Amino acid sequence: MKFILYNLATAKEPWADEVSELYKKKISFFIPFDIQSLKAKKSAREDADFKRNEESELILKNINSDDYVVLFDERGSVLDSIQFSKKVENILGSSKKRAIFIIGGAFGVNEEVRKRADLKVALSPMVMNHLMAQAMSLEQIYRAFTIIKKIPYHNI
Repeated sequence: MKFILYNLATAKEPWADEVSELYKKKISFFIPFDIQSLKAKKSAREDADFKRNEESELILKNINSDDYVVLFDERGSVLDSIQFSKKVENILGSSKKRAIFIIGGAFGVNEEVRKRADLKVALSPMVMNHLMAQAMSLEQIYRAFTIIKKIPYHNI
C-alpha cells in the first residue's frame, strides 16, 4: 500500500516546506508516502463555484476507482488521535493499493468529491489555511503510525 497526500495549495512558505519534508520522511519510515500538489488553472477569486468544481474535477482525475479516499474537511467527523489511528489501521488492513488523503482548495470540494470519500475527517472545527492543514494532517498521519506501532510519541 502507498499513502499519498493531495493538496491544492498555491501559497509557498519555507517553514511549511520544511515541515512537509520532515513528516514525509517520518511517515515514509512506515509506508511508501508522497505529497502531491495538484495545480488547477488560475481563476478569479470571486468565481468560487467555478474554482471549487474545477479543483474537484482535478482531484477526481487523480483518484483511482480502487483507492481508499480520506477527505480532510471541516464538516467531517471529529476524531481524536486514537480514533484516527484506528481508521488508519483499518485502511492498512484493507485490500486497497493506495490511500489518498485530500486537502481541498480554498473553497472546499464539491459534492462529488465528498461522495467519493470513504472517510471525511475534520482537523478542527475552525477553518485554517492550506499550509496549516497540511502540517496538521501530516503530523496526525505520523502520530497514527506511532500509536499503531506502539512507538513512544503519543502520550496516552
